[in-house]
Amino acid sequence: MAFGWIDEQARARRRAGLVRILRPRPADSPLLDLASNDYLGLARHPEVTEGAARAARTWGAGSTGSRLVTGTTELHAELERELAAHCGFEAALVFSSGYAANLAAVTALAPHGSLVVSDAGNHASLIDGCRLARGTTQVVAHADPDAVRKALATHDGPAVAVSDTVFSVDGDAAPLAALAGACREHGAGLVVDDAHGLGVLGDGGRGAPHAAGLAGADDVVVTVTLSKSLGSQGGAVLGPARVIEHLVNSARTFIFDTGLAPSAAGAALAALTLLRREPERAARARAVAAELHARLTGLGLRAVRPDAAVVSVRAPSPEGALRWAADCRAAGLSVGCFRPPSVPDGISRLRLTARADLSVEQIERAVRVIGETRP
Repeated sequence: MAFGWIDEQARARRRAGLVRILRPRPADSPLLDLASNDYLGLARHPEVTEGAARAARTWGAGSTGSRLVTGTTELHAELERELAAHCGFEAALVFSSGYAANLAAVTALAPHGSLVVSDAGNHASLIDGCRLARGTTQVVAHADPDAVRKALATHDGPAVAVSDTVFSVDGDAAPLAALAGACREHGAGLVVDDAHGLGVLGDGGRGAPHAAGLAGADDVVVTVTLSKSLGSQGGAVLGPARVIEHLVNSARTFIFDTGLAPSAAGAALAALTLLRREPERAARARAVAAELHARLTGLGLRAVRPDAAVVSVRAPSPEGALRWAADCRAAGLSVGCFRPPSVPDGISRLRLTARADLSVEQIERAVRVIGETRP
């Protein structure tokens, strides 16, 4: 029978407690949200939603084609200029998603004969980029510049190291300056995904590369998402102008994909404008994460110290994590639940995301619910 193997895989998932389900949420959910990536609390901000509505009224509901045909509007170009300026890079290129941006950056910068050195903790989109790249990929130990240095020393030819700036599972930051140093010793490029750093780290939320002194470097390329701190949708690649021009001419997820919807571009541009006016939002998100960590560890829970806005709390098992998250939900708190295979180390977690707009009372409520429902 066609696709008969799917049934056995479904049974295996059920036995392992790894079944995933979709939960459509209402527009006005009563749950306290510590599960989304809306780090700055901008997804529903009136200026951001009006930016989306105004762009849709002006440009239409969709971009109508690929970026190289009809999908590039003046709004896209403005967003690219503002993103590059805010993060300190020469140029930017907007994609329909952060996933597409990562696929573009890795595949376009790893041709035949090249080496890609990939951190073991990288996001799935970077991993898929490595799988699709025509170069050879070598996976190295997590957040280990010496491992990157040793891998690069084995290769004579074009090379690039690939890493998240802030890892999405535990919220720990990569040693960016040391990684850049390892790459420069061997003439390699550095591609980093700042999805969880933009808007949270760096002066005024300019991102982890800016904080590490790497903004504008001619050997550093950064990918970002517009769907986290900026509360919108889409992604972008930032870097030297010649790299961006290369992506326009070679990145398949740019050439063959419909451009980002104008409403998403308008929302992201409005959020970026708001962040520049209220740069303290970045520090507030970090402070909320630190407060959550301190209170949770004070209860005896095992939580990873956050370097940005992600707080990871260890669970005893996949089933225990799923039950814990469900009990939190029943008590009015929405939290993330990370289980294998989403976590490469096999350790299940609750994943909490700090938001700049959380009140002291909401933080206390969240900690109380997590503590009272612990397995």
